[in-house]
Amino acid sequence: MPRTDDDALSDLSGKLAVVTGASDGIGLQIATRLAAAGAELVLPVRNPAKGAAAVETIRARTPRARVVTAPLDLSSLSSVAALVDDLIAQGRPIDILINNAGVMTPPHRQVTADGFELQFGTNHLGHFALTLGLLSLLRAGRARVTHQTSIAARRASIHWDDLDAERDYGNGTWAYAQSKLACALFARELDVRSRAAGWGLSSNLAHPGVSPTNLLAAQPVLGRSRDTNGRRLVRLLSRLGVVGTVPTAAGPAVLAAAGPDSRGDQFFGPKRTVGGPPVQLEFWEPMRDLDDAHRLWEESARLVGPRFAVPA
Repeated sequence: MPRTDDDALSDLSGKLAVVTGASDGIGLQIATRLAAAGAELVLPVRNPAKGAAAVETIRARTPRARVVTAPLDLSSLSSVAALVDDLIAQGRPIDILINNAGVMTPPHRQVTADGFELQFGTNHLGHFALTLGLLSLLRAGRARVTHQTSIAARRASIHWDDLDAERDYGNGTWAYAQSKLACALFARELDVRSRAAGWGLSSNLAHPGVSPTNLLAAQPVLGRSRDTNGRRLVRLLSRLGVVGTVPTAAGPAVLAAAGPDSRGDQFFGPKRTVGGPPVQLEFWEPMRDLDDAHRLWEESARLVGPRFAVPA
């Protein structure tokens, strides 16, 4: 049989992996491959029906897979806190956390349940709160934490005086790029703090390239009544082999989380940027400012509040 990326994965038997955004698309591909490597899975999902369908998909490939869903809406800090409380009550150390879920470019500015711009609040702050809330379990499992960024972060910047895009939202593109750069800076600062404080976890970063996912599909809840022209173009380019597929787009995050050479403060993505096999990359320029990473952590901690504070 031809060699696949999964041949290089660590044996994950007995390991517990938590993967957000795994009810479809790239997240489902990631979860399916981790289960095939032996991992037990918790899939936090917003839509129970899609979560149940994802479990069936995973078990179709790995019949003995141990996988459950749990309710989570990353745009609500109360929902994040409820999941944190539930997992802590169970007390099972977490070996892998993949912060994969996200929303992309609602045509009009929307806010989370807590009043944050939807993309910054969901893609970054929701995962920031989830990770810090689960820190005791991540430390107990000496976890590998992987954060999903985007090509959009390559030329992004943090708008410190307008994090919530209240003054300038436009079509949401820069706000999306900022949210994915925030994910990257959080990934780096988490690894810095873990090493400094002896937390024992490692934190990596991945980007999926370009693939025909549902991020730009019709989503009435986001104010998008039909697929965007961009999604239709990406589907065509994917069929032609110009950009990646959904399965190949999952490769970088899987390698970051379960590759034998995954150590921490690393960045993985497709070899051709838009597609191809996963490889380790150099951090893009906006991701290199560790002062920004430190500043973002402090500001994010202030925004999510003391219920997600790191214990002294």
